[in-house]
Amino acid sequence: MPINTSIESLLAVLTSPHMLLLLLIGVCIGLVFGILPGLGGKLGLIFLIPFTIGMDPLAGALFLLAMHSVVHTSGAIPSILFGIPGTGPDAATIVDGYPMARNGEAGRALGATLLASGIGGLVGAVFLSLFLPFGSALVLAIGSGEYFLLAVLGITFIASLSGRDIVRGLIVGLFGLMLSFVRLDPLTAEPRYTYGQAFLWDGIDPVTAVIGIFAIPELIAMASQREDRNTHGTPFARYHFREIWEGCLDVLRYRWLTLRTSIIGAVIGLIPGLGGDVATWFCYGHAAQTSKTPERFGHGAVEGVIAPEAANNSKEGGALVPTLYFGIPGSGGMAILLGALVTLGIQPGPQLAVQGSGLVWVLVWTLAIANILAVVLLLLCAPWFSLLAGLRVGLLVPLIIVLSLLGAVISAGAWQNLLLLALLGVIGYLFKRYDWPRPPFIVGIVLGPIAEISHHKAMAIWGPAFLLRPLAICLLILIAAAIISNIFRFWRKGVAP
Repeated sequence: MPINTSIESLLAVLTSPHMLLLLLIGVCIGLVFGILPGLGGKLGLIFLIPFTIGMDPLAGALFLLAMHSVVHTSGAIPSILFGIPGTGPDAATIVDGYPMARNGEAGRALGATLLASGIGGLVGAVFLSLFLPFGSALVLAIGSGEYFLLAVLGITFIASLSGRDIVRGLIVGLFGLMLSFVRLDPLTAEPRYTYGQAFLWDGIDPVTAVIGIFAIPELIAMASQREDRNTHGTPFARYHFREIWEGCLDVLRYRWLTLRTSIIGAVIGLIPGLGGDVATWFCYGHAAQTSKTPERFGHGAVEGVIAPEAANNSKEGGALVPTLYFGIPGSGGMAILLGALVTLGIQPGPQLAVQGSGLVWVLVWTLAIANILAVVLLLLCAPWFSLLAGLRVGLLVPLIIVLSLLGAVISAGAWQNLLLLALLGVIGYLFKRYDWPRPPFIVGIVLGPIAEISHHKAMAIWGPAFLLRPLAICLLILIAAAIISNIFRFWRKGVAP
C-alpha cells in the first residue's frame, strides 16, 4: 500500500500542470529569498501564506514547502561571492567558500555547493520517507540531556577548526561561548549582561555575528587595497562552466562525506529545537575532524563547502517528521509552516500517519523535485554570476556594505544591531590581522544557548542521572572519542594540544 500511495502521489504532482506551475513558482521565489541576505525561508513563508488562503490544501502545502526547501540552496551564493550569509545556516559555508573565491575558485565552490545541496535535499526526502513509520520512537527518546550532550559534542569540534594553533582556537571559541550568555537568563528571565539594551534580550544574532566576524574584515581589506583586484584571482574573477563542473566532480570524489553529512543533517533536523545552524556547523566540524589535512580548512578546502551545504538541505526532510506527525516544529521555519498547514485545514499529528499518507507522500516528492529543480536552475545561471568580475571594487564594496547592513537589520529586526555589527567587525578585523581562527567564535555563539538551556532542563528533570540514560552514554563516548582523536592528531603532527 505505501508503494502504491507513493507512486500515485508522484503521478499526481507530475501530471498536474497546476501543481507543476506552483512548484516552479515556489522554487523561484525561494531562490530569490535565499540569495538576498537576511531574508530566508521564515520571511518567505510569512510573505506567501496570504497567497495560499482559499487554495486547495494539497496545492498550498506543496507551494509553501517548495519555496522553503530551496532557500538554503541559493543562500550559499552570497556566502561564497561576498562572504555574507544569505541566512544563518549558510554561515558555515563562508569559512571555506569565500577563501576559495579569493583563490580564484569561485566557480568550483559554487559547483560543489549546488550539487551537495541537491544531494542533501534528496537524502532528506528519502530520510523522511523511511523514518515515517518509526520516527516517533527516536523523537521521544531524545530529551534535554541529549540536547546538552549534542551541543557539547559540537563544541569539541572547536579544536578541529583551530588549524595548527589550538590554543588560540580554544580562546576564540570560549570567547564566543561567553558572549552567548548575553541574553535573558533562561531560569529567571532577568536580563544578563545586556546593559539595558532590549535588543540583546534574545542574544547576539548569529547572522550579525557572522557578518561582523567574517564579512566586515574582508570589506576593510578590499577597500584598503589600491590595486585592481579583478586581475588578481579574487572573489570576482571570471570563471567558466568547466570550473563549476569541477566542483560537481568534487562532490563525487567526496561522496562518502556528502552522504555522511547529509544523514547527520537529517538526523539533527529530526530533533526539535536544534535547527540549521547546529546542523551546518556540526557537519563542518565533522568534515574537519575526519580530514587527513585539517589544516586546509579555513583556507579554501572544498570539503568545508560540501559538508555544511549537504546538511543544510537534508535537515529539512528530518525536520518535517516531528512537524507532521507530532505537531512539534523541528525549526523556526517549520513552526511557521506548521501554522500555515493548520490554516490550510491540514491538522498535523499522529492521525496524519493513518489518514493523510497521500498528503505526506506529496510533500516527500515535493521536497525531492524542488531540490532537483533548484540545482538545475542555479547551475544554468551560475556562469552569469561571473559577470561581477566586470565591476570595479569601488562599486562592489558599497553594494556589499548595503547587503551586510540589510542582513544584520532584517535578521534581528532591530536597528541597534548595526552598533553590534560595528563592534564585532572590529573584533573580526583584529582576528584576521593577527591570524587568529574565526570559526570557533561562531561555534560558541550558536551552541552556547542550546547547551545552557538544555543543561538547566536536564538537571531539573533528572538531575545528574541524565548522564546515565542510554543515548546519553553513547553521546559521552562520542565526546570522549572526539577529544582523544584531537589530542592524538595534534600530538602526531607535533603540535602541543
